[in-house]
Amino acid sequence: MSTESLRIVWIYPDLLSTYGDRGNMLILARRAELRGVSAECVEVQSNESVPEQGDLYLLAGGEDGPQALAAERLISDGGLNRAAERGATVFAVCAGYQLLGSSFFAKGAKCAGLSMLDLYSDRGETRAVGELAGTVDPALGLPPLTGFENHGGRTHLGSDAKPLVTVRVGIGNDGSTEGAWAGKLLGTYAHGPVLARNPGLADLLVGWATGADLEPVDDTWPNRLRGERLQAVGIR
Repeated sequence: MSTESLRIVWIYPDLLSTYGDRGNMLILARRAELRGVSAECVEVQSNESVPEQGDLYLLAGGEDGPQALAAERLISDGGLNRAAERGATVFAVCAGYQLLGSSFFAKGAKCAGLSMLDLYSDRGETRAVGELAGTVDPALGLPPLTGFENHGGRTHLGSDAKPLVTVRVGIGNDGSTEGAWAGKLLGTYAHGPVLARNPGLADLLVGWATGADLEPVDDTWPNRLRGERLQAVGIR
């Protein structure tokens, strides 16, 4: 894995692509290029095999039907699991986050997930819609997370998955925690796109994927956006 180049693989944009999540790919490429790292963005459609030699894989949000279909095809393909076993970084949002667990519900039916993170998802009594924010796991060294959520699921973590965030605003996994991570796998319910709101999180992923210690860059405008969104929900 070269520190001079980064191959970003967006999985199934024809099935999983809601609430501006394509922006996460663009932000990752930009954050890499600001450090002189050449970024190649590869979009893999649902009728194509998942390449196993990527550095950073993205799964985005989607509706129940496309989510269930994506799960079936990813399980059959096996490429994403093999890439993660090789040491690739995986970042997943909302429906994509649920896919990383052992199971989730779509259209009232329980569906098998990829079993990459120690978690499972079921349905909540109400839909979680609105701003989502909270304190990130100190082990990751990041400032508070800001994003928005729109999902009917609730996610339950096992002992091998660490909560990404302690929730201060919104629901996330269960009203207490939000998202999960283990090794170089990280999932969240936050849209926004979340990496536009949280450039530090984008840099964390780029650093994992390249193995490089990233130099600081000018984040005046991203920090202004962050400040506005966090202040709007009472977090400073």
